[in-house]
Amino acid sequence: MAYKKTEQFDDKTTEGLIKSYRETLGLIGEDPDREGLLKTPERLARAMQYMTQGYQQDAHTILNSAKFHEPVSEMILVKDIELYSMCEHHMLPFFGKAHIAYIPNGWITGLSKVARVVDVYARRLQVQERLTVQIMNAIKETLNPLGIAVVIEAQHLCMMMRGVQKQNSVTTTSAFDGEFHKNSTRSEFLKLISANLSR
Repeated sequence: MAYKKTEQFDDKTTEGLIKSYRETLGLIGEDPDREGLLKTPERLARAMQYMTQGYQQDAHTILNSAKFHEPVSEMILVKDIELYSMCEHHMLPFFGKAHIAYIPNGWITGLSKVARVVDVYARRLQVQERLTVQIMNAIKETLNPLGIAVVIEAQHLCMMMRGVQKQNSVTTTSAFDGEFHKNSTRSEFLKLISANLSR
């Protein structure tokens, strides 16, 4: 079966971004008409729309699309969810992993939907602190769990390739609600996300 591209872009937005990026290339001293840069503004325009597609998505709708009644009350953990976002201060990428756990209160959601919620908020201009809380709140508001925990570990290019240039720095943020305010529950979660259970 032949590969079929399914990305969709708004024509008006694309045209406006192309114009802006052509101007930007000129302002930094480049020639937007040279061979290597002829299609760069269009590529950038499409890439920017892809990297910020979270503005057109709704996390609650995604979670509700696979919401099931299930009488379980044990911790559900999805860890090592890759995330890629862009810092809103310098529009440089930050990337890492999210670890999300919740304790159901009668309702569960598809495991892939948890990962999709990460993308909904990561694919926007962000700060890691807000991203962490937005993920927690979306799951809390949709599933009303007994507790929820979110931890994000990420590296920020705004720290690595400019400014202080600390290539090995990792930023960790966390948000806890409900049962995860209890030391025993939170400790179990933190132990699980640091364990390598595949060995």
